[in-house]
Amino acid sequence: MTGQTPNMAVQSPDTPEAIYYTDPKAAVSQLCELYQEASSFLCEKFSSVLSGPMPDKRYRAFYPEIRITTTSYAQIDSRLSFGHVAGPGIYSATITRPVLFENYLEQQIALLIENHGVGVWIGTSSTPMPVHFAVANDPNITIPQDGATDFTLRDIFDVPDLATTNDDIVNGKDVTNDDGSGHLAAFTAQRIDYSLARLAHYTATDPMHFQNHVLFTNYQFYVEEFEAYARKMLADKTSGYTSFVSTGDHILTNANGTIPASPKTPQMPTYHLTRADGSGITLVNIGVGPSNAKTATDHIAVLRPHAWLMVGHCAGLRNSQSLGDFVLAHAYLREDHVLDDDLPVWVPIPALAEVQIALEEAVEEVTQLEGYDLKRIMRTGTVATIDNRNWELRDQSGPVQRLSQSRAVALDMESATIAANGFRFRVPYGTLLCVSDKPLHGELKLPGMASDFYKTQVARHLLIGIEAMERLREMPLERLHSRKLRSFSETAFL
Repeated sequence: MTGQTPNMAVQSPDTPEAIYYTDPKAAVSQLCELYQEASSFLCEKFSSVLSGPMPDKRYRAFYPEIRITTTSYAQIDSRLSFGHVAGPGIYSATITRPVLFENYLEQQIALLIENHGVGVWIGTSSTPMPVHFAVANDPNITIPQDGATDFTLRDIFDVPDLATTNDDIVNGKDVTNDDGSGHLAAFTAQRIDYSLARLAHYTATDPMHFQNHVLFTNYQFYVEEFEAYARKMLADKTSGYTSFVSTGDHILTNANGTIPASPKTPQMPTYHLTRADGSGITLVNIGVGPSNAKTATDHIAVLRPHAWLMVGHCAGLRNSQSLGDFVLAHAYLREDHVLDDDLPVWVPIPALAEVQIALEEAVEEVTQLEGYDLKRIMRTGTVATIDNRNWELRDQSGPVQRLSQSRAVALDMESATIAANGFRFRVPYGTLLCVSDKPLHGELKLPGMASDFYKTQVARHLLIGIEAMERLREMPLERLHSRKLRSFSETAFL
């Protein structure tokens, strides 16, 4: 950890012995207690340092951890893609914000205990907790800028260490922890804390509001439709939805309530239609471009959602398409370049049958078309994603030839990025786009070109995405989280 000052005494909270648990709830309760003690210690010391003299010691607290030891090569149910380790050995994971992840942690620990017949050890890890992340949950404390205090922050506290905050686990580059134990989880505590902080910044909503099913869009109209749908659901007391949360953490529980305007629009405005168990729907307006798509999914991935879908606009590449037609992506031509270092373009991004079926059935449900008639308004095929919004202004011979060779039927700037990051982070993904222009056929995205059919289809589009998510919500997790998303050496936790 950065910031170590030589020959300076270090004060830490008492470190209790690790405790063995066979009850998942009790194990998570202990994680919560250990985390609270560590974060409270840092918050208290930080406040005292700000108001008092320069301390003559460093203050350090540690993340809690889960640890399990297995001794058998006994075959686990081969149908399971998660909930077990690959072989005998010691496995561990550092944990942050256990209250936020309480249901998830209980579920994952329960599966470990059930599948391996052993309990888990809950104790304190050797990974220091950066003071920035500890005080992030205390609204009464603000980290001052460098130079605003009489001391250098890293001389007294541990600060975020970007050298160890990375995606090596999910990228398959790091198969063991520093102590030789295998990884239980896809992300370390510090990597999760980093993303939670980024999410709050980019979306202007607390990560606690995010739901397990996430829709991404690149068009503001869908936000308006989402709010209208949310109000309808809140008016229906049998819908199962409990609130609508908008940017600025404004919580609406009354269908006729008002939402105050946010003083500042965040980079990625985000809205949550919540359910008590977190199985509701989150909508993120990521704007335009693969960089935004990567940023959003990089951080939302630490929340371990059960599915994310892209429901945005695209350019139709076939003359037979009309504005307002739908495109269900079965494959992706990746020319977005933002993930080339993490997931080379030679890695195939497979369509997930469970998601594809849910999307197609949702289109049928909303449009009341099926079978051969459905082909009138929807095509399946390859979606190309590029990083140049004005690609039409270049020599078209090269791009058009590649698009034709790939059999692409649509082009956008986000879908392949979202799908590829879903593949990388083991989050089920899918794409349903709406054709908004046909640049190869003289129909550019210009004011006044929208037909009544196009306007009707756009209004239906969000409803289709919501319907698909509601179908996926009813699917057992072991079916939705496909084995296709798991590599040779996998973490036990989803």
